[in-house]
Amino acid sequence: MRLCASFATSCRGFCSLSNPAFLCNAFLPETEQRCREILSRTSLPPLASAGVLVTLCTFRGAPSFLYTLRSTQLRGRHKGDISFPGGKRDSSDSDIIHTATREAQEELGVPIKANVVWGAMKPITDWTGMVIVPVLANIGTLEDLALNPNPEEVESLLTLPLSNACTDTSRGYTYFRQRGRYSYTLPVFKLQEYKVWGLTAMMTDSALSLMFPDSYHSILHGSR
Repeated sequence: MRLCASFATSCRGFCSLSNPAFLCNAFLPETEQRCREILSRTSLPPLASAGVLVTLCTFRGAPSFLYTLRSTQLRGRHKGDISFPGGKRDSSDSDIIHTATREAQEELGVPIKANVVWGAMKPITDWTGMVIVPVLANIGTLEDLALNPNPEEVESLLTLPLSNACTDTSRGYTYFRQRGRYSYTLPVFKLQEYKVWGLTAMMTDSALSLMFPDSYHSILHGSR
């Protein structure tokens, strides 16, 4: 894992893959406006249990996703996983978008302003019945942010350029079987020695489908 000196005191490392020649229009105002218009039509479920900030950023000039490596000291089955920042809804949250931004602020240690949020994506229901709302946001250029990850929750920060996420070398699929028969397929994204899988991979896939409808082909029906 590559160490970035500016983050050395707050997290174990900062990983990145880069290909600056890809999708120069990823964060153009036209792309953002189109995405905002589509997401404005999302109906927020009243019983949503959790909000997750699908975090876009720019790192070393490359449009990227920003992930957290969850601390291995956390409780639960997802400790040590790659994920987007987020968490359960609190009674003080005005809505589930507020949940996602509040949780992201707590994990990343940097304010998340309302104007960086593009909108809520299609809700996802996990195997326990929990309704999770992904919220797409572009927090800007990482080099300009004083990120200070919460060490109790975040072991390190990692980026995956959108260019790499769209390539066959970084993207794969996992086929699931139940009772000896094919059941469903989910995407997987490779990030050096790590894998982005499960709900985080679904959110990544949906974000790419939304931003690049003419060039990115998802296996998830209705992913946008």
